[in-house]
Amino acid sequence: MPYINVFLHVIWATKSRTKIITKELQPILIEHIKTNARAKGIFILAINCVQDHIHLLISLGTDQTIGKIVQLVKGESSFWINKNKLLKGKFEWQDDYIAVSVSKSILEKVKEYISNQEDHHRIKNFTEEIEEFRNKFGFKDLK
Repeated sequence: MPYINVFLHVIWATKSRTKIITKELQPILIEHIKTNARAKGIFILAINCVQDHIHLLISLGTDQTIGKIVQLVKGESSFWINKNKLLKGKFEWQDDYIAVSVSKSILEKVKEYISNQEDHHRIKNFTEEIEEFRNKFGFKDLK
């Protein structure tokens, strides 16, 4: 039986980084993503979102790829929001995403970072956060 011990911090934004995730939608969206992920065998260790993006800390399963997990979560959640008319207009996620590996030794720090997104974004907006990722991890093509 294969054993995989891979943790990823995954981030993606709303289309055009529109601040469309309301305080009312946020807890419903998070709970829906958790429930849907469990049903699909996606293990989420931490999740949180702010008005224009979402953070997940996930553990890869033996038959999962990063792209497949992101596609399942992004596609299903935007479909669900639109089907249930939870917002005025059409909800879309941006096509791109960021996924970085996380050492088991810092899982708790990443969980804390994800849970404190509201506080973090009082200091830095999403664009500044992406710039920080670009500089820290050497990503030149992040938009």
